[in-house]
Amino acid sequence: MALHLKVPSIVCDGCAETVTKAIHTVDANAQVNVDVSGKTVTAETDAAESTVREAITASGHTVD
Repeated sequence: MALHLKVPSIVCDGCAETVTKAIHTVDANAQVNVDVSGKTVTAETDAAESTVREAITASGHTVD
């Protein structure tokens, strides 16, 4: 399923990499696209949305 999340704490490519790695901890095969300027994350994943949100939050970022 495709998830579209607003992650306002993304400010740089390093943040994008951190968020991508966090999502990969819950679904290693997830296809993740991070738009740094738009502060959005799109993930094609089999993981539940709540699980993905928790992983991003655990990595130190906020999800709206």
